[in-house]
Amino acid sequence: MTQKGFIWRLLPLEAWWRFKYRFGGKEKRLALGTYPRVSLKQARKLRNDARALLLQGIDPSAVKKAKLSAVSDQAANSFETVGREWFAKNAPGWNESHSSRVLRLFERDIFPWLGKRPIAEIKPPELLSVLRRIEDRGALEIAHRALRNCGQVFRYAMATGIAPVDPTGALKGALPPVSEGHFAAVTAPPRLAVLLRIMDGYEGTLPVKCALRLAPLLFVRPGELRQAEWKDIDFDSAEWRYRSSKTQTGHIVPLSRQALSILRDLQPLTGSSRFVFPSARGNGRPMSDNALLAAMRSMGIDKTELTIGMPDALHQ
Repeated sequence: MTQKGFIWRLLPLEAWWRFKYRFGGKEKRLALGTYPRVSLKQARKLRNDARALLLQGIDPSAVKKAKLSAVSDQAANSFETVGREWFAKNAPGWNESHSSRVLRLFERDIFPWLGKRPIAEIKPPELLSVLRRIEDRGALEIAHRALRNCGQVFRYAMATGIAPVDPTGALKGALPPVSEGHFAAVTAPPRLAVLLRIMDGYEGTLPVKCALRLAPLLFVRPGELRQAEWKDIDFDSAEWRYRSSKTQTGHIVPLSRQALSILRDLQPLTGSSRFVFPSARGNGRPMSDNALLAAMRSMGIDKTELTIGMPDALHQ
């Protein structure tokens, strides 16, 4: 069926509007959309626009392809696409907890608002408004972390030629500083002795009990303790050798006879798994970062008196 320059092809559920024309001595057809999504009035306007291009010596089909290509390039260079590419290239060098925390931050706090935007078009005020959302819910430390992570994505985009600038540089000082609070700690020997006896008497699972007993003997970061692997424990030389997940540098931790005794007690239970302190949900991953904190709170040790790892507020 034809009507004033249209070819109207009937399909089972819809009909296509097509404009037939000649360009460069060849007959061509331009798809204008389907009826009823594109009405007759809209189709006529699209046809007239195409005719106007022909009068200028421009092929309307080429213009349409260029627009579709621009849309495709915009999707390929969106903040989310570039951000996930940056994550995929860096995550293999991170420990599991860090990589999941970074991805969760982007998926929860950044991608819903900036994900579809072309990364080259994002300006400092637009990024700041997203960071303010995080700050407004009381997670200022996470807002600063989001700014740092976004800066890494923008710099990756600059290095790959996708974005011209890193807008995070203009946001220096835009967020309030995070207050540098000291970790809670006990300095009075008599009270410390009481707390150590309380932790020694923990009646929960053996891995958590052993981790609580080892923490004051080894003085390592809680994350390093949780992710300790049996292959790194050398009972003969009384050493624990591991590579720091933060600095990727090697560390040697001497093991006292008390520490060795604790590890030997635990080995029959978890020695067949990769981690010294495996997760309660499965041996394939280490104990969660809240396991030791939860154990201390269950024994009545308040966070204002003693903590292991980051303060509770930073786990938001």
